[in-house]
Amino acid sequence: MNQAFDNIDAVVTAISGVLYKPYIVPLFLLAAGLFFTFRSRFIQIRLLGESFRVVKEKPKTAGNVSSFGALMISTASRVGTGNIVGVSTAICMGGYGAVFWMWVTAILGGASAFVESTLAQIYKRKNKDGSSYGGPSYYMETALRQRWLGVIFAVIIILTYAVGYNMLASYNLQSAFAGFSFYGENSPFVIGLILAILFAICVLGGARRLTKVTGALVPLMGVLYVVVALVVILSHANLVPTVFQRIFAGAFDFPAIFGGFAGSCMMEGIKRGLYSNEAGMGSAPNAAATADVSHPVKQGLVQMLSVFIDTLLICSATALMCLCSGVEPTVEAAGAPYVQASLQNALGNFGPVFIAVSMALFAFTTLIGNYYYCEGCLRFIFKRTPSKTFMTIFRIVAAVIVMLGAMLSMSLAWDTADLFQAMMVVINIPVILILGRTSMRALKDYLEQRAQGKDPEFKAASIGLKEETDFWK
Repeated sequence: MNQAFDNIDAVVTAISGVLYKPYIVPLFLLAAGLFFTFRSRFIQIRLLGESFRVVKEKPKTAGNVSSFGALMISTASRVGTGNIVGVSTAICMGGYGAVFWMWVTAILGGASAFVESTLAQIYKRKNKDGSSYGGPSYYMETALRQRWLGVIFAVIIILTYAVGYNMLASYNLQSAFAGFSFYGENSPFVIGLILAILFAICVLGGARRLTKVTGALVPLMGVLYVVVALVVILSHANLVPTVFQRIFAGAFDFPAIFGGFAGSCMMEGIKRGLYSNEAGMGSAPNAAATADVSHPVKQGLVQMLSVFIDTLLICSATALMCLCSGVEPTVEAAGAPYVQASLQNALGNFGPVFIAVSMALFAFTTLIGNYYYCEGCLRFIFKRTPSKTFMTIFRIVAAVIVMLGAMLSMSLAWDTADLFQAMMVVINIPVILILGRTSMRALKDYLEQRAQGKDPEFKAASIGLKEETDFWK
């Protein structure tokens, strides 16, 4: 079985290596982020306060998903094991400078996240009960009139989240227990089985339960983790200036970066930044489309905020917590071991236990948030909600995949997730570059109404939208 995994990993690594060459995924992400940042006149900074305001708004119709509810669904997927293990892996493999490139990916990606989520709101579809759904596949079908592309993208999302990301979340969780004395050769299977059973119990309860579970766990998980990180950072405050100096020095060591780009701080920072915040990938728009708002731009601003919460807050907390602990990152310690060693050095035996508990919460909310996206994609592929029998089988298969993920090697788990997320980027980024003008027109309309003291309400005709939409008439 190990030989089979090695053969699969060789193929996955070869394809991923091509997609992550400097002129493909990195160029797509950074170029699109720069373009939308300048096109929107630095919306990430200019309207950051506005994004905090609109996230508090209630849905137009009681019972529908609020802006905050959609934020929690997307954040449940974004905020996960990548915020702990992903950051650790980036630092151990790429050095201190990887942190800087994670920040760059998030800051520029905030503009891309705004565009894709605003598009998802504009082209969302209506359920019989008045609620909404949508995502990139729908704006590919409606705005580009290319349903075939939407179907391909929907399939890739399912592969990315139900397979790549959920297997990786499961692997990362079990790896967090590897340092404990009770861990044995059967531990990956046992941990994977327990996680799969809990996952199945939740998803077999239906999609509406997902919002309740993630809404309760995500804020608690994030706040506790950041508080502990701050305790470690403040207790080693004398090391903070040196840490920032090494981050910036490593980030601009261009001979080292371009001499071995595949394993450089820039590449590791971009890979892990993308895995963590997902900006520009086309995942969060699936959640954004469910929000009941008066103007699409409101949800675009909320999803922009989600990127910042994920990377600039939680990922930075992990990075500074580890780098201020006094434990130097090494390739051998990549993943959960480096975080646990850092916290043990800073907080004693409490550290590894806290990380294991945090990983359990992060992994569980990640699994649920990831699965949420898959149901919407199945609806698009089949042009209807699949039968109850089909969905039951799909959910059971998804649970089995979670169990298998715990038994993978580290390289296969990460390489599979990297491959599928890269495929999402190379499809979604060109599409939002083509359709980005529509989001910019919506932004202009929103700002004009705000300048008049109104609570903005959107009508498709106000920006000259020609495509038929279920909402905004």
